[in-house]
Amino acid sequence: MRIVFAAIFVVVTASAAFAERRVALVFGADRYEAIRPLANAVNDARAVEEALDALGFEVFSEANRDLRRMRRALEDFAEDAAGADVALIFFAGHGVEVAGENRLLPTDADASSLEALEASSLPLEELRRTAAEVADIALIVLDACRNDPFGASPDPQGRGAKALRLPATVKPGLGRLGRAENTLFAFSAAPGETAADGEGDNSPFTTALAKYLGTEGLEIRSVLTLVQQEVYDRSRGAQLPYVESGLPALFFASEASGDLPERERLLLAMADLSPQMREDVERIAADAGMPLAPLYGALIGGDVAGLNREERTEKLREAAASFTRVRDELRTLRSGDERVTALRRAAEEQLALGAFDGARAKLSEAANIDATSRETLKANYVERTLSEAATHYLNGGAAAAELKYQLAIADYEKAAALYAEVDGEQTFSEHDHFQYLRVLWSLGETLETTGNAPAAFETFGVLHERVRELASSDPTDVVWQQNLSAAYDRLGNIQLALGDLDAALSTFEQGLQIAKRLAASEPQNLTRQQTLSAFHLSKGDVQVLLGKRAAAKISFNETLAISKKLMVEHPENRGVLHDLIAAYQRIANLELAQGDLPGALKSYMAISVFIYENAGDEWDDPTMQRNRSVVYGNIARVKSRLGDLEDALRYNIFSVAIAERLAASDPGNARLQHDLLAAYTTVGDVRTARAELADAAVAYGDGHVIAERLATSNPDHVGWQRGLAISHGKIGDVRKAQGDLAGALTAYEAGLAIAERLAAADPGNSEWLRDLVVVYFQMAEAGSEPRENYQKALNIILKMQESGILAPSDASILGILRGRLEGLGTLEAAE
Repeated sequence: MRIVFAAIFVVVTASAAFAERRVALVFGADRYEAIRPLANAVNDARAVEEALDALGFEVFSEANRDLRRMRRALEDFAEDAAGADVALIFFAGHGVEVAGENRLLPTDADASSLEALEASSLPLEELRRTAAEVADIALIVLDACRNDPFGASPDPQGRGAKALRLPATVKPGLGRLGRAENTLFAFSAAPGETAADGEGDNSPFTTALAKYLGTEGLEIRSVLTLVQQEVYDRSRGAQLPYVESGLPALFFASEASGDLPERERLLLAMADLSPQMREDVERIAADAGMPLAPLYGALIGGDVAGLNREERTEKLREAAASFTRVRDELRTLRSGDERVTALRRAAEEQLALGAFDGARAKLSEAANIDATSRETLKANYVERTLSEAATHYLNGGAAAAELKYQLAIADYEKAAALYAEVDGEQTFSEHDHFQYLRVLWSLGETLETTGNAPAAFETFGVLHERVRELASSDPTDVVWQQNLSAAYDRLGNIQLALGDLDAALSTFEQGLQIAKRLAASEPQNLTRQQTLSAFHLSKGDVQVLLGKRAAAKISFNETLAISKKLMVEHPENRGVLHDLIAAYQRIANLELAQGDLPGALKSYMAISVFIYENAGDEWDDPTMQRNRSVVYGNIARVKSRLGDLEDALRYNIFSVAIAERLAASDPGNARLQHDLLAAYTTVGDVRTARAELADAAVAYGDGHVIAERLATSNPDHVGWQRGLAISHGKIGDVRKAQGDLAGALTAYEAGLAIAERLAAADPGNSEWLRDLVVVYFQMAEAGSEPRENYQKALNIILKMQESGILAPSDASILGILRGRLEGLGTLEAAE
């Protein structure tokens, strides 16, 4: 029986009545004579003693012992505890690493020299050897990585010792250990790091150890994982305990952790995350000024861990923003009922621990109190309704902080309905109006995030009407005008996503007029100027899709002028720099669409120089490197069309090298994969122009693999679908050039199916119409119903010309199509 227990040592309460014998030796040292004293080490030893006693351990305690008495205590323990099944030795005090050897410092430790320190300290190996002699399973737990014992004390009361000079081989904290058979080591801090002594009665490590040591049903390593992650979370990443286990491998038929409280389940899950994920969480949490646990809860509970790094970072920042918003509102939104206020306060505490279910349970309880009261006491009906609405809003925010969007939507909808119920009542204040708008904004934003654009459009429509009414009541109120501008921006972007280009253009124009007035009223306000710049850019993007290129150029030039001015005033602002490059790129794209190849080339070259001057070859700004790859690709395309194939290939190589490096740095990033697809496509185009068909086929093939993967991963993403359609066309072109007409037609037909579907979904989109023209032309050129396909292409081009959305650079297509049809003798008179 003893062998079985030795293999599956599990921490349980003393009531489990194990037949095994458990012994523990507990040291605590804080009254140091020659080095920095500690406040809590003996208290820590007592706390651990009590926890072990409750678990059925036979505990031997030693406090403030010098080296001689520490060794005597080890000898006594070896004799008194001999034959035990489990032996645990705990030490709270100072520990150091000397030339790679870990040593514990008794109260008489002498740090006047290296020799004196070695002679007056206790090697950790002596503890391990003693525990191993006593029992088959040895546990060494050290809260001994305390703040530097040799430095001058920062405490104004002078509890520390005089600063000492020691060789570099002496390091505060303990070093990494090798694995020892049947022995588990647990340090309060990572190797080479020091740990906090604590501001209360106990250190953070001992506080967590005493809290979790008695967790029923968990194997000891899982218990120490809870301790490790608790300390890590409470210290906001500053302290991470270290565990090195040589205990036998374990297996549990039942998942005991399933019955653990929410906080404990989160801590166990945190331990399995990669260092990169931890680094990202710590950085984002520090930026937001928030605890780590809620972000880890969002990372794990919101199915975010599997995303690529860029998408994951975006989601974590979203979760951080939701957390800080709901935390601040939990502190500021008050209720007339003290019970509701107390429950909201308790919910805030649960949120800080990452216990989202616990927080929502508290808020649901608070909402039920208000709901019951407003139904039974009509006198305070409005007050109770508003209080219940606020609680549902907070509950939605708690769900959003965990990235549980459907839960958030349900509560936001309840809150919106309650606000609508009492909107217009005499006691409905300006504060209530603001809160109602916050609810609508949060609901619309969450609906948009989930891809429910129609519902988001409806919600933002309600919000827009409410803000418009409030803003019109006092046109001089800047706050309402800013809110109205923001409402126009969100509404326009959703209309754009829904393909309603005319409505989107009108909406952006109305928002632009407000942004102009606000920017003019405060020219030095960076945010207002950037908002104005963004409206011009959005307006220009819609104008391009509508084929209104001259108007788009005016819009982009407005963005360019604003961004140039802001760049002078805020030269270090990366956001302004990116806005400026975006404006330059769009203007160059327009020149290319107008057929001005020399002008476009000059602009792209200027952008390339500008990027180099502002970013150099540094890789700390992936957005800037991505801009560089894109502009090199554009230069290659233009040079190829100008006949400079040698230089085109050179810029192609630059573009692909950057795109490949970016894609490799974050393989799951769909946008970077799409950039790489574009780079490979340009390589194929240049190779085709150079008559290097085999190389072109390889490049197109590499791109096609990416295109298929992207389109399959997200069938609703029109950009990825369009990319696949174009890729099919490129594959068809190179097959046709190689004489494989059957293979070419197969590829063209696959692209045609996608192009027809996209064009039907948005008949006013000039890019998609042009794509359809190209595919019909390709089909005809490959011999597939040439009369019919040439005519289809011509009909689309004529309609585009008639509606003014045909790009000047595409005007030559008319002549080509007419020539083909005349050659077939079938040019329709109806033209």
